[in-house]
Amino acid sequence: MTTNQNQISQAITSIEQQAVESVLGQTPPPTELYQLRGDVLDEKGNFTPECFINRDLSTLRFQLRVLVQANNASFPLLERMFFLTIFSSNMDEFFEIRVAGLLQKQKNGDKSSSLDGRKPSELLAEISQIAHRAVDEQYRILNDSILPELARHDIRYLKRHELTPAQKDWMREYFFSQVLPVLTPISIDPAHPFPRLVNKSLNFIVSLEGKDAFGRDINLAIVPAPRSLPRVIRLPDELTGGKEHHVMLSAVIHEHVDALFLGMKVTGCHQFRLTRNADLALAEDVDDIAKALEGELDNRRFGHKVRLEVTTNCPRPTYEFLLNQFKLDESQLYRVNGPVNLTRMLTNFDRPELKFKPFTPAIVKAFRGMESVRHPNDSTCMFNVIAKKDVLVHHPFHAFTPVVNLLWQAANDPNVLAIKQTIYRSGTNSEIVQALAAAARNGKEVTAVIELRARFDEASNIAVANMLTEAGAVVVYGVVGYKTHAKLMLIVRRENGKIRRYTHLGTGNYHAGNAKAYTDYGLFTANEEICEDVHGVFVQLTGMGRPMPSHQIYHAPFTLHDGLLAMIDNEINHVKNGKLGKIILKCNAITERQIIEKLYEASQAGVQIDLIVRSICCLRPQVAGLSENIRVRSIVGRFLEHTRVYYFANDGDEKLYCASADMMDRNLLHRVEVAFPIVDKKLFCQIYQDGLMNYLQDNVQAWELDGRGEWNQVLHNDKPIHNAQAVLLDKICR
Repeated sequence: MTTNQNQISQAITSIEQQAVESVLGQTPPPTELYQLRGDVLDEKGNFTPECFINRDLSTLRFQLRVLVQANNASFPLLERMFFLTIFSSNMDEFFEIRVAGLLQKQKNGDKSSSLDGRKPSELLAEISQIAHRAVDEQYRILNDSILPELARHDIRYLKRHELTPAQKDWMREYFFSQVLPVLTPISIDPAHPFPRLVNKSLNFIVSLEGKDAFGRDINLAIVPAPRSLPRVIRLPDELTGGKEHHVMLSAVIHEHVDALFLGMKVTGCHQFRLTRNADLALAEDVDDIAKALEGELDNRRFGHKVRLEVTTNCPRPTYEFLLNQFKLDESQLYRVNGPVNLTRMLTNFDRPELKFKPFTPAIVKAFRGMESVRHPNDSTCMFNVIAKKDVLVHHPFHAFTPVVNLLWQAANDPNVLAIKQTIYRSGTNSEIVQALAAAARNGKEVTAVIELRARFDEASNIAVANMLTEAGAVVVYGVVGYKTHAKLMLIVRRENGKIRRYTHLGTGNYHAGNAKAYTDYGLFTANEEICEDVHGVFVQLTGMGRPMPSHQIYHAPFTLHDGLLAMIDNEINHVKNGKLGKIILKCNAITERQIIEKLYEASQAGVQIDLIVRSICCLRPQVAGLSENIRVRSIVGRFLEHTRVYYFANDGDEKLYCASADMMDRNLLHRVEVAFPIVDKKLFCQIYQDGLMNYLQDNVQAWELDGRGEWNQVLHNDKPIHNAQAVLLDKICR
């Protein structure tokens, strides 16, 4: 390494350390194996609660790793802003689902249901402490770093006192012409009880003096900000010299709120936001899942209250009044130094120099020249390629186009008889959905298994179901009680008087937007056994009867969980027989107790285990007498790591599976999932090198979990920089 390169490396290391310490306040990782305070096993031979990391605290730790990216000065400025808003969005969901669930458990008896034995009340107290510190740090990053740096690039969010007279005049005109007509102030008096506010909506509480038109003494009013209005408003170029200067809707309303209460004196105006329980409770014996779900979606907007956000200048009497109204205590209050919803601050600025360098996803070599062919001939027919060999795509480095185009070719191919497809997250504008609709209109037998309960995409999926039904497709909603999370496409084609099947299996959703931001694998194959297995999954989803036997795939909730345990057992047996035992698992989360315990057993036997876990990990690695041979790392970078890959050395007869399933109870036991083998040796090596070893070498975006349950960023120090995602961009997209 040259002197200049070494200086750059040291500078980046310093930036990383500052970012980590600022957000996490970390202590150095232990230099030796961690020692549990108690025993590994209890008197019954079971692993003790101390052997496990709490799921909710692990989730929160992941959110902190996301927040660190907003403070990473080596990232482009607008990307740091993006991570700041992603942290807000993630925390919203954390409160809506996880914290709401803990509050319900506390209400129902405060009994422990977590692997580590913590009671809901204990967890809520810990979460409150960590979350309050994290939110304070989030707004410190915003105010002390992001906003000043944006201003240096002539991107500003102007406060009311920073506006010029001409800008104030424009804002006043904007308020009266665009905002006032859709505002509905609600007084709080005996005839107008406190309004029922929508989940996460922006509202203002206004304190007043004087009498209204009816002679009533009104002291308080609520002004909901309409969701139809933009939260960030760009000032006209003629008033800013063409610079990107904006005002927040909250500032516009605050400045002119007195216009809503003529003849009265406004003595205070403060924005606030209420977060509610957004989890859906759907009975297992419903007659019509779509209708039942539509009813539940209305309830989500008005679920139980879990969090109140106010600005720091909101006086105590005001926020105490709100807490009392919502029946919340002060631990559920978050006073923030800025807008109460940072997610809505994100604007699509046209400033490429402040973003990651753009890239063009590559078309996988096997399909080049076919990416826009919807009516193929023999030389451009994707089926002819897949019939000869398996084809692997690695998103976002490879384009999603072939997935979409295969459906269009199937829709227009007179030899195609039927198409079957699972849909978890999509939209009516999706080309996947449009191609399926076109196929149905063209007389193909189209079956769409749509998972209506994909969280926060329920309404969109209902619209997709209606659209496909109108086009003539057969739409089913899977199995009540088991979300259909598998990513499967099956195409049935008549060739030379015989039936041949083609399938695409993936680790990620059939969603073009996700494919640009999430890392995922997709396999195109005509392997007869795999296609037969996929056919069997669709039969189970649309029909009835016993599970069909599988030749190649593992299928949750029937064979995947037991199959994983058996493959781990195989590695244990190999080591006991004096052979090598090695496991590498890459997934988004590991929470399922039996899998964790089996990995502990494998570690104790001497199996070498590497886990690449993006977010939640309840397994405690590097603990003496428990998990010395387990290493856990997480990659948080430009793209959201989403691939699920399972590798087992198997005494030289290596096994590698890609999957839709994480190592979670819900995925392995309560969802329809598929793990599919990579049988082509070249593709096997490609995934092993690019998708596993490449990430185990990362020393830029990687974090390692220690025995205390703390995540420590991997620092390259004097070693060559290895950024796994950047390596793939350079290798595949150059």
